[in-house]
Amino acid sequence: MRVRRLPALLLTAAVLATAAPVVAQTPLPAEGQPDPLDARDAKRVERMEKVVRELRAIVFQLRDSGKPVVVQPADTDARLAEVGEKLGDLEQTLRRLNGSVETTTMELDQTKRENAALKQQVQALAERLTALEGKVAAPPPTETFGGQAPPTGDQASAAPAGDPAKDFTQARQLMLAGDYDGAEQAFADYVQAYPNAPRTAEANYWWGKTLSVRGAHANAAQAYIAAIRGWPQTAWAPDAVVELSRSLVALKKPADACQILGEFGRRYAKAPANIQSRAAATRTQAKCAA
Repeated sequence: MRVRRLPALLLTAAVLATAAPVVAQTPLPAEGQPDPLDARDAKRVERMEKVVRELRAIVFQLRDSGKPVVVQPADTDARLAEVGEKLGDLEQTLRRLNGSVETTTMELDQTKRENAALKQQVQALAERLTALEGKVAAPPPTETFGGQAPPTGDQASAAPAGDPAKDFTQARQLMLAGDYDGAEQAFADYVQAYPNAPRTAEANYWWGKTLSVRGAHANAAQAYIAAIRGWPQTAWAPDAVVELSRSLVALKKPADACQILGEFGRRYAKAPANIQSRAAATRTQAKCAA
């Protein structure tokens, strides 16, 4: 019986609780005066009816289910959990990005260090060639190049202009004909007359060959150094490096020869087999470390 009366009692209490402020605030109308519950109070009535309907729904839910009515709060916890998950994902993404940035920075630093080391290595190689050129015994003032003394700067500048291609061809023809003295003279003249010609480096190489034939190893070494300065990637360059090392061995400079042969292995690894064989033999002769 008490359970059956509970809905009605709750409904009555809700109505009285809602209506009490209205009754307390609204004075009784005087005779002949309009009812104060006119259009201006319609909103209050609507609000009261809404509250009543909500209370009725709660009461009927309690009656039909027999279970306590739980008023569900807003899904704040669920939203907070969702936001927390999103924050966690963002943190992981940031960690990955930070890791990628750190890796990129490390690789960039490593590249900079490698470039700096490579630059230092190139500079050191250039300095080695310069120092090696100074170590090679310079010929005495009376020694001739190709049968004549090297011209002075004024003499070189006063040399008559010629045809570099024609002069180079003539010097090579003398060498192919076995006239090494004539070829030596021709290549010496070519180098002195055309110091900046495209084939001057090659002319130094052939000039060194003619000097090696007559045992002028110091002059030959200087010619080979001039030929390979800059380590040109040409067909004759690997042989020029080997010839330079052979001249250094003949000058009793095996350590310098081994340094040059070390560069040969790095810069001309694809040299022809016969030149590779001569380089290996020169390494043995100079007693280079393995």
